[in-house]
Amino acid sequence: MAAEKSWPRFMEKKLTNTAKLNRGKAYLVGAGPGDPGLITVRGLEILKKAEVVIYDYLAGEKLLKYVPENAEFIYAGKKGGIKHTHTQDEINAMLIDRVKRGKKVVRLKGGDPFIFGRGGEELEELVKAGLPFEAVPGVTSASAAATFAGVPITHRRYTSSVAFITGHEDPDKENSNIAWDKISTGVGTLVFYMGIKNLESITTNLMKHGRNPKTPVAVVRWASRPNQKSVVGTLDTIAEIVRVNDIKPPALTIVGDVVKLRDTINWYEERPLFGKRILVTRTREQASDLVALLEENGANCLEFPTISILPPDSWQELDNALGRIGDFQWIVFTSINAIQSFFAHLHLKGLDSRVLANCKIASVGKVTDDSLRSYGLISDLVPEKFTGEGLAEAFEKQGVTGMDILIPRALKAREILPVRLKKAGARVTVVPVYQNKRPEGIHDTLRAKLANKDLDIVTFTSSSTVTNFIDMMDVKDKKELQELMHGVKIAAIGPVTARTIEENGLKVDIQPEKYTIPDMVDAIVDYMVAHGDG
Repeated sequence: MAAEKSWPRFMEKKLTNTAKLNRGKAYLVGAGPGDPGLITVRGLEILKKAEVVIYDYLAGEKLLKYVPENAEFIYAGKKGGIKHTHTQDEINAMLIDRVKRGKKVVRLKGGDPFIFGRGGEELEELVKAGLPFEAVPGVTSASAAATFAGVPITHRRYTSSVAFITGHEDPDKENSNIAWDKISTGVGTLVFYMGIKNLESITTNLMKHGRNPKTPVAVVRWASRPNQKSVVGTLDTIAEIVRVNDIKPPALTIVGDVVKLRDTINWYEERPLFGKRILVTRTREQASDLVALLEENGANCLEFPTISILPPDSWQELDNALGRIGDFQWIVFTSINAIQSFFAHLHLKGLDSRVLANCKIASVGKVTDDSLRSYGLISDLVPEKFTGEGLAEAFEKQGVTGMDILIPRALKAREILPVRLKKAGARVTVVPVYQNKRPEGIHDTLRAKLANKDLDIVTFTSSSTVTNFIDMMDVKDKKELQELMHGVKIAAIGPVTARTIEENGLKVDIQPEKYTIPDMVDAIVDYMVAHGDG
């Protein structure tokens, strides 16, 4: 106790400051309108460190993958006409409670939380509770809806003024908070939030207070998302157009002459795959590059991995091979999965690529070769045809008689390459470094998508994705499979995958000349444009 009393004053101050640093904190973060790429850099940094996330209906779900898995996720969504998951008072209480517990709490809200997002109200409660916070703005839905619909909110030829207005006001209340007599003719562009249910009342009020009935109007639903839908009319027609096209919330309404420019600069909805629903069957780890390229061309991608990559049941065979790695003249990689699994195990054993110094390396294709380069290795052999057959031909041409060749690969894989190498006189050692397993739990959802014709294209990037996909369909015969797939176009990355598709009674519609992901996406785009579907 005497020692505690004798602490110098600067130590007491240091301990106090440390305690403050360890306190919880709230972060009010604007998620943007829906496209996860539109969140701010600061917002993303905060999400990656979150311990609790309280998120809304309009906050893009794809952003949640950046949050640590051990974080607490609280859905606080609100939909018009549907009972709220939590009241605003409950949300405020949860926010304050988690911060008091010393947690980094992210309140993730769609768009910008300070524009019709009640962000100011939530921060006021934090201030009353004496709790620290930070506010991070987001791309507001009004700006996104206009930009992604090809409508500049302001333009020198049309207007230099804009107003953001709530469309959620009760049309039957006696006194409106909106000065219709002033905004109807006093502001060039009007953007109404949450106004679909009151659209007829909004347009009537604008025309009643002097706005030309022929003023152009655009209504944009799910702005910036792959399922964005826009309709255009005039003040006296837009309510009926919205009804006929079944436009429902969430949607924004843009009123003004700037809407005329949509015919010229409507870029988002003019992309070649816009609105196309494309199923990606790759593993979750590998899907990102294919999904990114498809979405860049406007596709609405649904990820249903038909393969899960797992380690082999035993590493003993690979360890035995590594124990005599100097005996091999060649090591052959036929997939990125094989490369990643091989080197991950190598590193766990405290080894690196230097153990392959005396081996030549062959890759089945350019993508595999590119993956090897990330480990500091360059392939000595890459075939002209990126298939097992192409690689076998390349070996046969140069001769492999008497050579020892190591092939790290999947537990179950095509035998064409090792069989042909053995016939050519090589001694071949095949070792499993991973295994493909079929994911569980998505069978019913996948069947429903096909039965309801909710898909336009299904992509297959390997024979395994095909066979697992068909197994997951649980069909009794090829006829039932054909009926499920009727009207759905099938894209195969190459001839081996295409052959597996056709052996199962299905027709391949799209196949690139080169067997790479970028070429596959180009082939899908070309097909859709050529068939009038782009």
